[in-house]
Amino acid sequence: MSTTKTLLLVAVLSFASMATAQDKARMRTHQGRLAELIPLVADAPTEGERYRASEQALTVLTEALEEENSERWKWNLPPYISVLTSPDGHLRLFTWAVVRDNGEFECFGMAQYYNEREEEYHHIALTDRSEEIMNREESLLAPDNWLGAVYQEIIQVSTSERTWYTLLGWNGVDNLTERKIIEPVVIRSGKLQFGGPLFRRERNLRRIILEYANDAMVNLSYETQYVQEVEQRREKIKGTNRYRTVEKTKEHKEQFIIFDEVEPHVPGMEGLFHYYMPSGVELAYAFVDGKWELRKGAQGRQADKRLNKNFEPLKKQSPSYHYNNQ
Repeated sequence: MSTTKTLLLVAVLSFASMATAQDKARMRTHQGRLAELIPLVADAPTEGERYRASEQALTVLTEALEEENSERWKWNLPPYISVLTSPDGHLRLFTWAVVRDNGEFECFGMAQYYNEREEEYHHIALTDRSEEIMNREESLLAPDNWLGAVYQEIIQVSTSERTWYTLLGWNGVDNLTERKIIEPVVIRSGKLQFGGPLFRRERNLRRIILEYANDAMVNLSYETQYVQEVEQRREKIKGTNRYRTVEKTKEHKEQFIIFDEVEPHVPGMEGLFHYYMPSGVELAYAFVDGKWELRKGAQGRQADKRLNKNFEPLKKQSPSYHYNNQ
């Protein structure tokens, strides 16, 4: 290699290294500012201060996501903000909540997602319209018409046509009720769509909403379980021309969303969700052939415990991002 080419290569590498260092420095600055603001969103003494901190956090986050290669940044932020990234890296969600002085919650968020058509990442704010959305379980929603939630898990699944992301979320709602949500999300034609037809035998169901008394402990979690499957087949009896039916037990892994069934604990209070409590029945959605299929008689387990070994049922837990009402 000639001296001129060598010097040019060194210059290019030095510039790239310097640019990367500058990118990281700017991202560290954004992260530091967010780390200062997020505790104020949760704990500032007045509603106005909490909202101002949230608005400033949205501004800082927007500036951060406009930085080149921001989708590669590994965020380290306080626990009052949820940061989830899909396994394929194509969807990242930032969500949090502001608690008003009257105990009501309003959720805020930002989505960063990959637009395959343009081969670049976009970002967009999420606007909580929870109280304005009619037919909440049946509606397809856009980021500016969002059923607010603080997301706690992101599950990537694939159908024959596209990749879907299923979100498990929580919303404190008000002094009387809370919600947990199972929310399918897809990147379609370069745009985010919240809600989708991923539930088998439920033609119009686009998401699952559990709403219940805010002093109830309702479980919603994702896990992989071993499942037994009994297979029957005909087998020739040795030394004869006769056949018999034999059963073989096989084990395989399945993806499950485990949750508590909720119902009013006082008769006649259907639809008044501050009377809703866990019924004692656990249900599950298993992902089978491109759809979430409802299963009854489910039980949460410690991860990857086989059926032929002892296991302890999972303890019910409060949400990871549980805010105390102010």
